[in-house]
Amino acid sequence: MPDGIVALGEIATTHGIGGWLKLNPYNLESPLLSALSEVILVKDGGRTAVEVESVRPHRRQILIKLRGIDDIESALPWVRSTLAVPEESLAAPAPGEYYHYQVIGLEVFDTTGARIGTLKQIWSTPGSELYVVAGADKEHLIPAVKEIISEVDLAAGRMIVNLPAGLLDL
Repeated sequence: MPDGIVALGEIATTHGIGGWLKLNPYNLESPLLSALSEVILVKDGGRTAVEVESVRPHRRQILIKLRGIDDIESALPWVRSTLAVPEESLAAPAPGEYYHYQVIGLEVFDTTGARIGTLKQIWSTPGSELYVVAGADKEHLIPAVKEIISEVDLAAGRMIVNLPAGLLDL
């Protein structure tokens, strides 16, 4: 994503013939999705700011209607684009909480200082989120729970984890 904007999801397809778009949100439960007034569509390196007319849930997706996109022909070019917002429009997270975009790319170390790898992806599961950490020879799945995540230092670009014995062997 270009600097200063945060991706909220990807436009999967159109919905009907009236210009509605189906969004696959990165976080379906985010209250931000229902309160959008303006978004940025990012596709092929370009950005377009668009006013939001309406948003409503639809199964595990979000239907979104944008001003000026009033029929299927004007909606189709935006399929496979990324829907984003300016970073300053996000509410500050509570202490000890972080947005996904803030922790992706952090270097992950255990409590002895040994490097485990780089946090590449976050999987949301019913029990908790899992951090996908790319190590030197394989990927590791680390539960994102307070008992394991000891420290997150965004300024230093690192995360310290207190791993249970054998977790990295799985």
